[in-house]
Amino acid sequence: MDDAFIAAFLFDGQGGAQDLTESQVRKWRPSDGLLWVHIDCANEQGRQWLEEASDVDSILVGALLSEDTRPRITHFQEQSLVFLRGVNLAEGADPEDMVSLRVLASRERIISTRRRRLLSVVDIIESLRAGDGPVSTSDFLARVCHYLTMRIDAVVDDIEERMADLEEILIDGQAQQVRSDLTLLRRRSIKLRRYLGPQREAMFKLSSDRRSWIDDSDRPLLQESTDRLNRFVEELDTIRERAILTQEELASQVTDQMNQRMYVMSLIAAVFLPLSFFTGLLGINVGGIPGSQNGHAFVIVSLILCLIGFLILGVFKLKRWF
Repeated sequence: MDDAFIAAFLFDGQGGAQDLTESQVRKWRPSDGLLWVHIDCANEQGRQWLEEASDVDSILVGALLSEDTRPRITHFQEQSLVFLRGVNLAEGADPEDMVSLRVLASRERIISTRRRRLLSVVDIIESLRAGDGPVSTSDFLARVCHYLTMRIDAVVDDIEERMADLEEILIDGQAQQVRSDLTLLRRRSIKLRRYLGPQREAMFKLSSDRRSWIDDSDRPLLQESTDRLNRFVEELDTIRERAILTQEELASQVTDQMNQRMYVMSLIAAVFLPLSFFTGLLGINVGGIPGSQNGHAFVIVSLILCLIGFLILGVFKLKRWF
């Protein structure tokens, strides 16, 4: 493919497409068929084509090249600007660090841009080259939404399973193993929810709007993707609530453990306090200490202290203090 584009295709309307060079893209006319151009925002040649040769309004060009986007759909006459997010499945990346896809869609042309590789777009490219790709603009967007949602499903399921594992560990009383994992899980669910909420609204709008380029035959797939995404948002909300309850239970367990330890230490102090009083009293350096001249005094005093200790323990047991 030409250096200006990641991909450029002329759809044949049967599921296949012809690869185009930059010069062929420049010669394209709406009567030739549906054109799809996919651009890397970091590619200077691609940016230059978009800014100078695409015949796209400067406001829309700025939106397509913007660095930070939230999922949304905005209509401009017969064109629609669609911003979507997909989970980041690159090696070593966090899935919740979602990748943005920007699409300018009309019946005659699709222009999409990205800053990081998105597997859902790769799926579209491979399906076109295999002759089983989209045949229209609405079919293109319906498939993109489907692929994005399919990969989000796996990530949300993984978070839900991990949440269940943490709850089971906490029930077993292993609080120390839960704290850091629970914080990480909450952070992941919050970051995903941040983008999936607006994306749900954007996809709902896309599936329900009456635009000339949205075919009724593609609405069921768009609606299915919207319904699944709505389920993911509800699951993430539930996971967040479960995480809050789990953290409260974790804090309760830690408090209980601390109280138990303090209770044991208090009992020990209560036992040794009177013993310390007697040993301190007998250890003062004044005349008249009983038994100072008796060779058996130490043994006698030790037995008396042991007896007092057992008596104190007996009183605690009688009062059910332990």
